[in-house]
Amino acid sequence: MRVAVSGSTGMIGEALIAELRRDGHAIHRLVRERSRATGDDVYWSVERHELDTDRLDGVDAVVHLAAEPIGDKRWSADQKSRILESRSQGTRLLSEGLASLRNPPAVLVSMSGADYYGDRGDEILTESAAPGTTFLAEVCVAWEEAAEPARAAGIRVVHPRNGVVIAHTGPLMDKVRLPFRLGVGGRIGDGHQYVPWVAMQDEIRALRLFIDRDDLEGPFNVVSPQTATNRELTKALGAAMHRPTIMPIPAFALQVLYGELGIALGVHSKRVVPTKLQEVGFTWRHEDLGEAVEVALN
Repeated sequence: MRVAVSGSTGMIGEALIAELRRDGHAIHRLVRERSRATGDDVYWSVERHELDTDRLDGVDAVVHLAAEPIGDKRWSADQKSRILESRSQGTRLLSEGLASLRNPPAVLVSMSGADYYGDRGDEILTESAAPGTTFLAEVCVAWEEAAEPARAAGIRVVHPRNGVVIAHTGPLMDKVRLPFRLGVGGRIGDGHQYVPWVAMQDEIRALRLFIDRDDLEGPFNVVSPQTATNRELTKALGAAMHRPTIMPIPAFALQVLYGELGIALGVHSKRVVPTKLQEVGFTWRHEDLGEAVEVALN
C-alpha cells in the first residue's frame, strides 16, 4: 500500500512507519517545510493553510497524528489556542484536501484521545458515552468533527481515542523515570483516579487494524481492557524499577506547579474500556499493566 502519515517524527509516527516499511509498504510523510519535501514526502502547513494535495492523489490510506503536544508547557491562553487549533485546523485542512482528490484514500485514521470523556470518576466509558466538559474533552470533540469533509466525501474515517501510551521513550516514562529511580515517586492525591493506558505495541497493532479492516469506522477506545488507577500505575512503576512508592504527591501541588495542565493530566479520572476493539476480536499483546511497564523500561 501507499500510506501517508502526518506527525511522522513523533513517538507513534516513527514506530508506525517502521512497522509499515518492514511489511513493504510505501510511506509518504507529511512535512512542514518545502525544502524537506523530497522523494515521496508531501508538504503541508497548517499555519499557511497549504497542502500539496496532488502528491496525495492515489494513496491508499492516511494516518493523521500531527498535533501540538499537550503536556510540554503550562497552559496559557495562547498555548490552549495552539493545542486546539493544531488539531481542528490541521485535521480540517487535511480532510478537505483528501475530499478534493480525484482518487481519494480508502481510509483516514485521524487521531483523537481518551480525554474526549473528560473527568468522569469511576463511570465506565464505552465509545457511546457522551463527551465531557473539560478543555481537553472540547478539544477532542472539535478534533473529530474536523474530519467531517472526508466522511462526507465517502472516505472511511476512524478516530482512535488513545489512552496514555506506555513506551520506552514516551511522555509518561520520560517524566517518571528519574523521580521513581530516586525513590521519590508516588501516587497523585488519593490515587483513585483512573488512567486509560495502552502499550506501544498494541497501539501500533490497533492502527494497522484500522488501516486494513474496511468494515471499521468511527471512534475506537485504544486502551487496555485492564483498567488501572493512578495508585495501580504507581505500584507497577515502582515494582518495575525496584523502588518504593511511599511519597504521595498532593493534587494541590500539581495545580500550583502546572496549573490547569497538572489537574487535567494528573487528577482527572477516565475509566475507559475498549468495547469496540473487543467486539471486532482484537487481541492485546500486553494486556497486563505490570508487564507493559516492564517491556517499556527494558
